[in-house]
Amino acid sequence: MSLVATIQLCTYNRAHLLARVLDACFEQDLAADAYEVVLVDDGSSDGTSLVIEAAKARARVPFAVVSQANAGLARARNAGIAASSGARIILIDDDVLPMPNLVAEHLRAAQRNPDLVVRGAVIEVESFDRLPAPFWTPKNYSANWFWTSNVSASRRSLDLVRLGERQWFDETFSEYGWEDIELGLRLREARIRGAFNRNAVAFHYKPKAERIRAVDDVVRQKRAQARTALILEQKHPGWRVRLATGNTKAQRSLHRLGHALHLQRGVDRAASDAYFDELERGS
Repeated sequence: MSLVATIQLCTYNRAHLLARVLDACFEQDLAADAYEVVLVDDGSSDGTSLVIEAAKARARVPFAVVSQANAGLARARNAGIAASSGARIILIDDDVLPMPNLVAEHLRAAQRNPDLVVRGAVIEVESFDRLPAPFWTPKNYSANWFWTSNVSASRRSLDLVRLGERQWFDETFSEYGWEDIELGLRLREARIRGAFNRNAVAFHYKPKAERIRAVDDVVRQKRAQARTALILEQKHPGWRVRLATGNTKAQRSLHRLGHALHLQRGVDRAASDAYFDELERGS
């Protein structure tokens, strides 16, 4: 039987989550010879290699691993897609736990239109051990059209918009942020249609401990995100992208007003200031 789908994910120093995520990928409600799992280890240094070796022994489906020096998510995604054989590529993250019907629901949604981009439902949780019922509600809404926490596209569509022989994601985005949005924009410009399937559920691990990070780490990430936002604007000029990145006069003015009125405090204030400062510096 040919492979109808690939679950593709990348990992970096998430050994404490990876085993659980991989097991969920292996235990999909689909014939074991119908899909595969392709993992890219983007230079992890925390024992991830041991987790991967143990997972190889448990895998009930084809399981391919690509190991590379840390190069960022865009390059890692490209390495993963290049190693994939499925007709549909389902992209998730290493902190995302797919429900057993995830692959089947992505395939079902694209049954009538094999080139459809399918967005699955993402529900944030603080623990994989205490999961709520796997039902999406508007509380979990995201406006992102192509968000790699839970999205799929046909290999044919991805090949249609690729930038080079092995470059589907734009590797200009070497820092944090926007590489998935950029690929989504190319797919939309190619008139690839999209649909949301609320039954293709995955849980996104977002504990309070990760939300409350060191201010310096948050500031560095937000500055990087602002720099990649400016790259996105250069590649896709227009008001929709400027609005999405926050880089309009109105949004910058609202930020300055909020700063003056102390509407944000602590880490949130530092993050917002860093992001808009870097936007204005690069604009």
